[in-house]
Amino acid sequence: MAYLLDANVFIQAKNLQYGFDFCPAFWEWLTRTHGAGRLYSIRQVGDELTAGADELTAWAEAQGDGFFVPTDADVLTAAPAVSGWVVRQGFDPAAVNTFLQVADFWLVAAALAGRHTVVTHEVASPTLKRIKIPNVCVGLGIEFMNPYQMLRKEQARFVLGG
Repeated sequence: MAYLLDANVFIQAKNLQYGFDFCPAFWEWLTRTHGAGRLYSIRQVGDELTAGADELTAWAEAQGDGFFVPTDADVLTAAPAVSGWVVRQGFDPAAVNTFLQVADFWLVAAALAGRHTVVTHEVASPTLKRIKIPNVCVGLGIEFMNPYQMLRKEQARFVLGG
């Protein structure tokens, strides 16, 4: 089991709580935890992050395919279970089409395939107009949490030095 991080975890960290300029320890923790085999994301998320031209782009590019793993045969095998569940829930057809074309779909499929925990800032919602990752995770029995829950569970510490 590993954590699979959604794009919003990286983007919100950079823009708000863990900016590269004042909390480099967060980014070092991500790299170190990945190196220990406990944290990853998927190539589609990496593609979203590298579409910009900022320090997050540079950080994501430096992580490479080891961090942002490509879709493999196991994920492709799990994908129909995810799409089938989404289609059967009565979501707005536009919401289904959008979900099936974005990284969220592949993130959930990768989590299902590897029995991983999805980490996202998204929260479940009763709306049928937009498909939220937590709703799909609940429906498919996939564990999910927000980044703060992950940091607490992993006992991450960002301590000021001297």
